[in-house]
Amino acid sequence: QLQASGGGLVQAGGSLRLSCAASGRTFSGYTLAWFRQATGKEREFVAGIRSTSSNKFYADSVKGRFTISRDNAKSTLYLQMNSLQPEDTAVYYCTASLGVILSNLRVPSAYNYWGQGTLVTVSS
Repeated sequence: QLQASGGGLVQAGGSLRLSCAASGRTFSGYTLAWFRQATGKEREFVAGIRSTSSNKFYADSVKGRFTISRDNAKSTLYLQMNSLQPEDTAVYYCTASLGVILSNLRVPSAYNYWGQGTLVTVSS
C-alpha cells in the first residue's frame, strides 16, 4: 500500500528526491513519516508530517538539508534531500499511521503501514 522510490547513488553534496505513493486506501488523514536504516544500525526517524501539512518534524541530523512534503490529492509523500553526506547512506522507508501522538512521532512502532524501502547511497 506504500511504494517508495527515488533512491540511488549520488556523490556527497548532491540531491535526491524520494517519493512514496499510497494505494488501496486514502492516507490523507494520516501522519506520514520517513525513517531510515543503515547497515548494522537501528531504524531512525528522519522526518514526519501531519495530515494538513501544518506541522513538520525533522531529526536534528537532517534539519536544514531535507524537506518533507505531501500531496494528498495524489496520495504521495516526498522527501527532498539536499547536501547529502555519506552518513545519509541507508535504506529509506515511508510509513503512515493514524493517531500518532507527538511523543511517539519518532518511534517506529507507532506506525502501522510501511513501504518496502528505497536505498540511498552517498559516495564521498
